Amino acid sequence: MTVTATSVGESDDVQPRIAPAPRGARLLRLVPAATAALSGVLLYVSFPPRTLWWLALPAFAAFGWVLRGRGVKAGLGLGYLFGLGFLLPLLVWTGVEVGPGPWLALVAIEALFVALVGAGVAAVSRLPAWPVWAAAVWIAGEAARARVPFHGFPWGKIAFGQADGVFLPLAAVGGTPLLGFAVVLCGFGLCEVIRLAVEARRDRAVRRSTAVAALAGLAVPPLAALAALPLVSDKAENGTATVAVVQGNVPRAGLDFNAQRRAVLDHHARETERLAAEVKAGKVPRPDFVLWPENSSDIDPFANADARAVIDGAAKAVGVPVSVGGVVERDGRLLNEQILWDPEKGPVDTYDKRQIQPFGEYLPLRSLLDAINENWTSMVRQDFSRGDEPGVFTLDGVRVGLATCYEAAFDWAVRDTVTHGAQMISVPSNNATFGRSEMTYQQLAMSRIRAVEHSRTVTVPVTSGVSAIILPDGTITQKTGMFVADSLVQEVPLRSSQTPAARLGVLPEIALVLVAAGGLGWAVAAAARGRRAGDV
Repeated sequence: MTVTATSVGESDDVQPRIAPAPRGARLLRLVPAATAALSGVLLYVSFPPRTLWWLALPAFAAFGWVLRGRGVKAGLGLGYLFGLGFLLPLLVWTGVEVGPGPWLALVAIEALFVALVGAGVAAVSRLPAWPVWAAAVWIAGEAARARVPFHGFPWGKIAFGQADGVFLPLAAVGGTPLLGFAVVLCGFGLCEVIRLAVEARRDRAVRRSTAVAALAGLAVPPLAALAALPLVSDKAENGTATVAVVQGNVPRAGLDFNAQRRAVLDHHARETERLAAEVKAGKVPRPDFVLWPENSSDIDPFANADARAVIDGAAKAVGVPVSVGGVVERDGRLLNEQILWDPEKGPVDTYDKRQIQPFGEYLPLRSLLDAINENWTSMVRQDFSRGDEPGVFTLDGVRVGLATCYEAAFDWAVRDTVTHGAQMISVPSNNATFGRSEMTYQQLAMSRIRAVEHSRTVTVPVTSGVSAIILPDGTITQKTGMFVADSLVQEVPLRSSQTPAARLGVLPEIALVLVAAGGLGWAVAAAARGRRAGDV
């Protein structure tokens, strides 16, 4: 420990300054970095399959605490650490089949968006009512992440961790942007309330307007959610439909690729025939239609007579229309397609997946990746093509909107099925590639958010689980286990009215991005004025 002596002429009552030990100083400098990373981990813990949604609030409170009053460069670094703490465990499932390289690369890129958000939050943290500006900056970061690169990757939106939370009704008002904004605002508001309480205990004056703004940031989001509660309903508006969701399961490991594809198709046909037998025996109600998952027929039934016969036999056995997830090649294009299969007429309608998955269904930068690792490019030998029309099937008079697997993460891909007349939504998926990871539960939570956002029943048929039926209020009424063959049959409500979220579309997100831009502009202008004043 060293003591700095006072210089000649200084007042005697000036106390000597004690310089901290170098080791202690270094440890103290690590505290903000550790707090940022750990608060990111805390945010991850708030996500499914856990129901600890409320942990998002202290996570953002801690994040706001380490960012408030810091410079932009520090905000970048702390934001990146927060992003790593959150996204590394959240997205670990992306490396199940391809190893840690793609997982780490994805996280490293996505965390850059969180780093920019951290810089933005640090910049606006000196403004009055800073939690509002900071929460809007977070949503602006999510908006960017949902669009670039490679058409975006919105996995990990704050809204998707709130399926069990008190803020959920806000999804019906302004979709995932408003729901996420409310959660983040409440977290930053909690930070500001705690900060002001500490200031008051130190006998420092706290402006009344500042205290009111802090309390409002903490209290307004849950009150707004309470006010939005009447928008959440599971009442039928257009009668009901009895729907069957089939999960055929996948065969044991060890089969080669072609045998696996045929086995998966056979499993779904067999489960549908078992369902038909239960209906005939009076054990379950007769469904109006049956929903198969994505990739339930990876053998093109338009080009392969055997596959066509298997599907046709299953549809005839159950005696109602079946929506089949197929992989087909048409006009030289490879398509991830839902096929409406009539028991008498065969295939009568199709929907081609529009939001296809980069590095899973197509490879950007194929030549570069091939130079790095040929195994990666061999997994996706031919790129899928994108569809260009919203998917709405009419099944026994019921308008069913289709958002295939990855599409459920994108606001527009679900919304435009509703604006095109869907009375319920189906999210056919194939999660078998990701084993028993948390991925299937994260995706199921997205479907629960979509149910409330659009006030529609949502069915989730999955090859290997978890398949589910979700009411318009977000409640899961039935679900399967993982890696079992099963079927779910239930009478569900049909609805046609549109929530404010469906009618407003992207406008709430645009409004919040503009709020973020306004806050950042104000912060830049204030900093410039401060520099000019210092130069005078």
